[in-house]
Amino acid sequence: MPVTDNSQNGGSQNNGVSFGRDADNQPGKGPFIPKSPNEALRPERVPQPPRRSRKARSQLVIFLNFLMTMAVFVCVVAVAGFFYVMDSYQKPGPLAANTNFVVRSGAGLAEIANNLERNGIVSDARIYRYVTTTYLADGQTLKAGEYEIKAGASMKEVTALLESGKSILYAVSFPEGLTVKQMFQRLAADTVLEGELPTELPPEGSLRPDTYKFTRGTNRAEIVTQMRAAQDRLIDQIWEKRDPDLPVETKEEFVTLASIVEKETGKDDERAHVASVFINRLNKGMRLQSDPTIIYGLFGGDGKPADRPIFQSDIRKETPYNTYVIKGLPPGPIANPGRAALESVAHPWKTEDLYFVADGNGGHAFAPTLDEHNANVRRWRKIEAERAQTPPATLDVEPEIDPAAND
Repeated sequence: MPVTDNSQNGGSQNNGVSFGRDADNQPGKGPFIPKSPNEALRPERVPQPPRRSRKARSQLVIFLNFLMTMAVFVCVVAVAGFFYVMDSYQKPGPLAANTNFVVRSGAGLAEIANNLERNGIVSDARIYRYVTTTYLADGQTLKAGEYEIKAGASMKEVTALLESGKSILYAVSFPEGLTVKQMFQRLAADTVLEGELPTELPPEGSLRPDTYKFTRGTNRAEIVTQMRAAQDRLIDQIWEKRDPDLPVETKEEFVTLASIVEKETGKDDERAHVASVFINRLNKGMRLQSDPTIIYGLFGGDGKPADRPIFQSDIRKETPYNTYVIKGLPPGPIANPGRAALESVAHPWKTEDLYFVADGNGGHAFAPTLDEHNANVRRWRKIEAERAQTPPATLDVEPEIDPAAND
């Protein structure tokens, strides 16, 4: 039967589906085969990825991409490392308890960093070394000395302390009236000081009695230099302001008389009174008759042994320093006088007293005449007898006016 074209005759349409030979003649189309829903949804062709351009495939571009990736990676690592290092530098350290740490003179930053780590003060010597190098400004250094490191101190706090130079200070004290040799013995016995003392003793009276502070490792000779310079300044200062009518002509005589006053009394309120007695005696041409000059003449800078009494024969023994024998001042000081003794000689009291003796209460009784003095001596001997003690032999000799006083 012939096939009628319904599209022209108003008949029903077949929705574009051809059958028979027409279907076979349509290019790219085959017979209609029903499909399942899954098959209908599945794409008949998988799209191919776009081909890379020749530029993208270039070896140079690949290398530059690699470099960029590595640069980003390095920056990330560097930033992370920087924050780690700075956090380590500023966070509390591993030290569990306060400790002392010594930076030796001349030590470099590497040595200091290693010692800090070895002593458990910092956790990493390399971090401490490298960050401290950038932390210190031009001209700043870690200073030698002994420092007290607080428990838990951060690396930053340790650096600030070592840079400040606020190290632990020790002290050595020298009371007034010690000889140079006795002062040297104290310096030699100090275990914190280092180095040898000068082989030649400085002149007697040239070292200032005082307390001297120093850091661990200070050289003993440095302390001696400080003591001499301090005494020179003190003597010059007081000598310039002395009373104009003193019977001493040089600074050496001035220090010599001050050393005698220093050894005669330790009471501040009577030094100027004792000085007035010796000034009056010098003005009258009387011998000074000072007991400490006997001792120095016998024993020198070593001082009198504690168990050695003064005998009557010692009083008349001729030595350059025995003012019971010689006239005027001895040839040099018998000790190192302090400020108070020097001031008392520069500005003595104005008195008529020529004698003094111990009063039994730690001080002295003064008298202008020999009779009054003898009465004071008897009073003192009575006090000592009541205490069942024997007075020193020198007090058995009554001071007497020099026969040449009126010459």
